[in-house]
Amino acid sequence: MKESHYFAHETSVVDDNCQIGKGSKIWHFSHIMSNCIIGKECNIGQNVVVSPEVILGNNVKVQNNVSIYTGVTCEDDVFIGPSAVFTNVINPRSAINRKNQYLKTIVKKGATIGANATIVCGNNIGEYSFIGAGSVVTKEVLNFALVVGNPSKQIGWVSEYGHRLDFNDNNIATCKESKQKYKLENSLVGRLE
Repeated sequence: MKESHYFAHETSVVDDNCQIGKGSKIWHFSHIMSNCIIGKECNIGQNVVVSPEVILGNNVKVQNNVSIYTGVTCEDDVFIGPSAVFTNVINPRSAINRKNQYLKTIVKKGATIGANATIVCGNNIGEYSFIGAGSVVTKEVLNFALVVGNPSKQIGWVSEYGHRLDFNDNNIATCKESKQKYKLENSLVGRLE
């Protein structure tokens, strides 16, 4: 049922038992399947499939032609680029039903997934990380990590604003836009207060 506290284009399909937050928008030919939770102020582009029981936090931006399958949770402020896809079974076969073997994937707060990226199930995506366009993620991605390629490899670090971080000899970096400081310690990055 389409309700007035969110917008759903007339060509979209929203199944029963979905929770959709205030101010969210669902565009042309998208299908939100049963028992999904979509937070406030989300934007679901055209031709998007959100499978049963997917959870999207507040302010999640899903671009056109994205498939988000059962087992995926996206925390607040996640960006998913056009034609990105998530998997939920590690070894799918048409003749074998593996619905009871779906693996979970969590995309943590503020992460960006570039256009045409594939996220192999069971691999969590760290806070504020950045997955480059066309990447195939086959292992866990650290907070603030910049990963690219197939299979994806970490090539650097990014700030909460998505800018590349360059660490000095003291393992401190400053975001050029926000002026926030970050520290690299034990191969992990955290923001300094």
